[in-house]
Order: sequence, then C-alpha cells, then structure tokens
Amino acid sequence: MVDDGKLPDWSGDGRRRVLVLSSTPRREGNSRCLAEAAMAGAAEAGHETVFVHLSDHISGFLGDCKQCRTADGECSIDDAHRKIFLDLYLHADAVIYASPIWWYGISGQLKAFLDRMFCYLSDAWPGVEDAIAKVQGKRVAVVLSAEESNLPARLGIASQFGELCRYLDHALVGMVVGIGNTRTEVLKDPLDPAAAARELGAQIFEIEATDYQLKTERTKRIWEAGAPPYPGRWR
Repeated sequence: MVDDGKLPDWSGDGRRRVLVLSSTPRREGNSRCLAEAAMAGAAEAGHETVFVHLSDHISGFLGDCKQCRTADGECSIDDAHRKIFLDLYLHADAVIYASPIWWYGISGQLKAFLDRMFCYLSDAWPGVEDAIAKVQGKRVAVVLSAEESNLPARLGIASQFGELCRYLDHALVGMVVGIGNTRTEVLKDPLDPAAAARELGAQIFEIEATDYQLKTERTKRIWEAGAPPYPGRWR
C-alpha cells in the first residue's frame, strides 16, 4: 500500500508487516524506484506492505526536547512523525530504508526521521517502556541510489546502519546500491539493482544474517544442506 499524501494503516490481517520508508523528495527518483521494487518483492512473497514517502510527512528536525516537549511529554513538532513511528514503525516486522546518497551520507529526510525516534525512546516519553519493547527484533534492509560507483561512497552508510541495527537489536539482512542520476536512470544500471531489490524484499524474512560473538554456538560449516542462502549480490 503506497501513501498518496494520507498515511495508511496496517490491516491487522495477521500477515507479516514490511514498512518501506522512501526518503527522496523525488517521486520518480532512483532510490524510490528501488524502494518500489523491494516493496513489490515483499508483497509478492505474501507480506503486508506499507510505503511511506517521508518528504510528505517529516517537516522538522530533532529539537531541544527539554524545550520542545509539552507538559504531558508529547513532541510539539506538528507533523506525521508520531504516527509513522508509533503506528507503523513499531508494529512492523521488517523495515526497508531507501535513500539517495547525498554528500556521502543518507538524505536529510531519513536522518531526521531516525533522529526523532529519540523522542519516543527517551525516559521523558510516557510510553517509553512499550516503545522500547516494540522497537526491537525487526529485520532491516537498505536500498540506495548513487551517482558514483566508488565503493567508499557507501561505506559510511553501511557502518551507520550496522550500528543502528546493533543498538536497536535489528538484523541487517541486506543492502542494494544502484547507479543513476537522472530520474529512473537506475533502471538502466546493467547490474539490475531493481531485480536485486525485489529479491531482497521477497527474502527479507528468510535471509541468513550472522553476527557472531565469542559465546555464539555454531556449526563449523557455513554451507550446511538446507541452510538459508546468503545474498551474494548484496553481501
């Protein structure tokens, strides 16, 4: 389900829920093309999908919470961040983040959304315990578009999402990067990142995501028969 300026709600029909957060302001942007492909893959796999065009709904940056909060602990920034986070994000089983690479980082729209999660994960928020319980345990995928093909241009973003997922107890299962500049040009990328994004969305709950610790119990063989596949194209 794609938002048309009015945010949708989850249906409550029992399917696993995949939230897609597209952060480019361009409705025909390259990262949006990849986001739509990932959403299509998740939908084809039978999951419920909600697609949010963040630029329509996020109008402010994180402020000084001691000055911003109302007397009852609410954030006073008057936009849809509250609904997106509390009603959609917290109840999603998986989240697909989509962003263009701007100045070697994610878009300001997506960064603002992530920064403002603090409003509801802080002790000053009356519902913080429920929010902390619900925010954990999600599967995460990232799709990015870039004008440049150089690998270092995306390493900072990979590190950021790796740390974000570690902190929130999320499993980062894959990342797709497509190359393009003009609108929808990413669809001409000969490596077909749209197909990879579609597959990533379809397999978001099946992909093996490993991050071992010294105490982790594991077999000595990685490629045991029947093991879920590692995603070679976005490893």
